[in-house]
Amino acid sequence: MIVALAGGVGGSKLVLGLARVLPPGDLTVIVNTGDDEDFYGLRVCPDLDTVLYTLGSLVDPEQGWGLAEERFDTLEMLQRYGAATWFRLGNKDLATHLLRSLWLREGLRLTEVTGRFAAALGVATRILPMADAPVATRLMIAADDGAGERELAFQEYFVQRRWRDRVVAVRFAGIEQTAISREALEAIAAAKAIIFCPSNPVVSIEPILSVPGMRQAIRSARCPRVALSPIIGGEAVSGPAARLMADLGREPTAVGVARLYADVLSHFILDTRDAAQRPAVEKLGLQAGVLNTLMSSQEEKETLARALLRRIGVER
Repeated sequence: MIVALAGGVGGSKLVLGLARVLPPGDLTVIVNTGDDEDFYGLRVCPDLDTVLYTLGSLVDPEQGWGLAEERFDTLEMLQRYGAATWFRLGNKDLATHLLRSLWLREGLRLTEVTGRFAAALGVATRILPMADAPVATRLMIAADDGAGERELAFQEYFVQRRWRDRVVAVRFAGIEQTAISREALEAIAAAKAIIFCPSNPVVSIEPILSVPGMRQAIRSARCPRVALSPIIGGEAVSGPAARLMADLGREPTAVGVARLYADVLSHFILDTRDAAQRPAVEKLGLQAGVLNTLMSSQEEKETLARALLRRIGVER
C-alpha cells in the first residue's frame, strides 16, 4: 500500500501516474479539504473532485480540473436571477455536489460519500478526505485599498480575486474539532511508503498535516516518507505556492519546502533544475534525490512515478 497526500491539480498529476503504475487498489490518497465551500446551498469539495475526476478519466484535460465537455446552462440561469457566479460549476459537476450534499444531510461521513463516488466511477484508488468534519482555509490579506487587513475564504482569494492579494496569515478554521479518520490511520500504519505530492505546501499539504493526529501518525510510520517540491527554480509550477511562501516569510525554494516538512520526512526529491540545492536539503537530515519532476504528458507522469518508487526502494 502506498499513501499519497495531495491537493488539487498539481497533486492529481502524480496521483494519476502512481495509479497507472501500481496494482489496482494499492494506492490510497488523502486529500485536502480546506478548500471546501458551500455554493448555492451545496457542499463543493474542489480538491477531492479533481482527484476523483482525474482518476475516473473525466477531468477537463485543458484545465486539469472540472469535467470534460461541460456545459454551464444552470450557471447562466443563476446569473439571470442575479446570483454571483464567479465560482463556475458546470451542469454535470452539479450532480456531484447535489448528491454529496444530500448524503451528508442524511448522516453519511464525507469519507463514505467519497467512497460511493469512486465506486460509481470505477476508481480503484481509495480516496480519503483529510477529515470528515468541515475545515475552512482562511487567509488574512493586506487590503489593496490601504484599509488595513481583512480575512478571505480560500475560494474568494484564489478564484474570485485570482490570488492577487498579499497574504499576511493563514488559518484553518475548525481544524481543532477534526480528528484523523480510522481509514486514514489504518492506511498510514500499513503503508510501504508515504508520498507528499507536489501540491501547494501552505494551503494543500499543511491543512492535511494540521489534522489532529495526522502529523504524529506519519512521523511514526515505519516506511519511507518522501516529498516532491512543487517549486522549481524559485517558481511554482502552477498557482500561488511560491508567492504565498514569500508573503509568509518562508523561503520560496525547494529547500524552503523541505524545511516545512522536515520533521515528518525521510526523503525529499528536487527537480533536476534545482540539483544545486541538494546539499542544503541533506543538511536537514533528509535523503535527497534529483529527478525530472515536470509532468506535461501522461508518459511523464508514469515515468516520474516509477522513478520515485525506485528511488525510495519500493518495488512495484
